[in-house]
Amino acid sequence: MATCNPETQSAPDIRDRMNIVIVGHVDHGKSTLLGRLYADTGTLPEGKVEKIQAICKQQGKEFEYAFLFDAFLEEQQQGITIDTARTFFQWAGRQYIIIDAPGHKEFLKNMVSGAARAEAALLLIDALEGVRDQSKRHGLLLSMLGVKQVTVVVNKMDLVGYRQDTFDSIEKEYRDFLGQLNVTPQFVIPASAKLGDNIATPSAHMSWFTGPTVLDSLAEFSSETAKTEKPLRFPLQDVYKFDARRILAGRITSGRLKVGDRLICSPSNKTAVVQSIEAFNIEPPPAQAVAGQSIGITLDEQIFVERGEVVSHETSLPLVSTTFRANLFWLGRRPLEMNKQYLVRLGTQEVECQVSSIHRIVDANDLSLADQEQKTSVQRNEVADISIRAKSPLAFDLYTQFETTGRFVLIDNYDVAGGGIITEMVQDREGTLRVEAQKRDFAWVQGDVTLADRAKHYGHRAALVLLVGPNATGKTFLSKKLESLLVAEGRHAYMLDPENLRRGLDADLHKEEALEFVRRYGEVARLLVDTGLVVISTTNSFHLPADQAIEAIRTLVHPTPILTAYMSKDAQEPLIEADLSFTGPEDFTTSAHEILEALKRKGILAEALGNQPAFQFSI
Repeated sequence: MATCNPETQSAPDIRDRMNIVIVGHVDHGKSTLLGRLYADTGTLPEGKVEKIQAICKQQGKEFEYAFLFDAFLEEQQQGITIDTARTFFQWAGRQYIIIDAPGHKEFLKNMVSGAARAEAALLLIDALEGVRDQSKRHGLLLSMLGVKQVTVVVNKMDLVGYRQDTFDSIEKEYRDFLGQLNVTPQFVIPASAKLGDNIATPSAHMSWFTGPTVLDSLAEFSSETAKTEKPLRFPLQDVYKFDARRILAGRITSGRLKVGDRLICSPSNKTAVVQSIEAFNIEPPPAQAVAGQSIGITLDEQIFVERGEVVSHETSLPLVSTTFRANLFWLGRRPLEMNKQYLVRLGTQEVECQVSSIHRIVDANDLSLADQEQKTSVQRNEVADISIRAKSPLAFDLYTQFETTGRFVLIDNYDVAGGGIITEMVQDREGTLRVEAQKRDFAWVQGDVTLADRAKHYGHRAALVLLVGPNATGKTFLSKKLESLLVAEGRHAYMLDPENLRRGLDADLHKEEALEFVRRYGEVARLLVDTGLVVISTTNSFHLPADQAIEAIRTLVHPTPILTAYMSKDAQEPLIEADLSFTGPEDFTTSAHEILEALKRKGILAEALGNQPAFQFSI
């Protein structure tokens, strides 16, 4: 075996770096493979191999390459600048960082929390033992972490006489298993880490195998694109107001932007052009900014956006939905429970949510599969494949594509109780309408008068007030009273009764076409709120469950604020979540004034108007 001393060579040209994880049963040769990789790539200091060989001879035991790894790791742990969970070696112009952790639990925790991210994996199987349950669990682990680049190393081929039929059988069985997890190994390689077969050089004992060596297979893996070269992701941290200027601030997590770029804010679909880039203590202001920079931007127009929006270019938008599938590592003192209220924190977004489904659970301590029958909770230190449904739409990406916008934490009673990575977008009930609204908003032809101009002129923002609840509870009477009070105060308000649409615009629709009726209603409401109106309406004529109708309307008019008021015949609990609730019909004037106060608390209405509307437009 040839080793080289890095200190005596010129500094290698390191083009990029890659994080890899090596997984396998404790007896399948993981440490031996690592020791062999360090030795064969010249990573070890000069004389290290000979030193360990001499120690083995003194102690009367056979030399093992695993001893090299153990000694190398021990030396690195003595340094103060090296993370003990990571070691590295260099090969063919790339530095490979080995992500290792003392146990599955720590590794999974680090992966889902963002402390480490494996871009690729080597998965070991003992040729003598074949595919074991632990091998399958490790495949499941990689699948749950979204690691798609995998080389399977069938190790210890020397113990089975380098037989091709043994290798072929293991390869077929394991490829079939990984296929069920949607994982396709790029390579399956017969090897002997102990003897060096197919590690750095082709094996003379297995001429029947014409594929790459283990090191060559690593060179075939694709490194994550440099963050500056990826599409733009700019989560908004805050919106600062300075007189007439509004600065959207945050940190660019990937990509780049420049003055003159047209940007899209998700999930609101609001769009504007970058007018300037603000950076702390930099003069003159820069013309562009790239990933890693914390900046502020001003736009060519004032748009309704707030913290949590994800800014991107139109050519590569994030996903938007209320529902996504994820792999979660649970650390909470209390079990994670289905249908319990949690707070999901995703980038700079924070939204109430529930776990709507628990698909699969793995015990992180030993990777054993928990009893999957009718699981409604996840215990501490378990990893779960779950679906999460948020109260309002979220902008996100799959973790395998964008790390920052594909990772989240769950908050339970103010404590961070779990971390996870997003594996799939789940199309929610409003998905089709959301796409429609997105296409419509991108192509919206706008006049010279903006919503901000109208808000300053009218003394209020546009909004939609929805009165919901059973029939014969006085919703229409309250709508009329509220409209009268708003107009009497000098506000621009309009009562939109769905029955008026049914007799005109929707005269061609039948009762069973309820969803189309709601869609058309939402588009009409969108036009009205674009004029700056406060629109008041009921849901009497929708022929859909109230919560479904509200979410469809919310999707079509987003991000216009919606205030909901639930009216019932007696003092019963509202059947849906609402901002206000009334028992009626009783005193409509008092109820209308309560709605006015709620609109002021939401920042929609300014105080009572005089001759000068002194309304300070806020986001």
